[in-house]
Amino acid sequence: MDVNVIIFGKLIDITGSSSLTVNNVTDTAQLNEQLRNRFPGLSAYPYIMAVEKEIIHVNTLLQNNNTVALLPPYAGG
Repeated sequence: MDVNVIIFGKLIDITGSSSLTVNNVTDTAQLNEQLRNRFPGLSAYPYIMAVEKEIIHVNTLLQNNNTVALLPPYAGG
């Protein structure tokens, strides 16, 4: 199963890309673990996840070709 990940803000500097595809994950906990193993710098920077444009606060099951966004803290101005 493939999951499309889009990345915003400072997190792009950590991953080196604004998007990537992750294979063999069934939920957001597995996705988060794979991303932090692949990009250890993510562990030092806070972010939240959104699945199909819905911000999530708990582990969420994923389906093939879901889009998950990594959203760093943001500030208004």
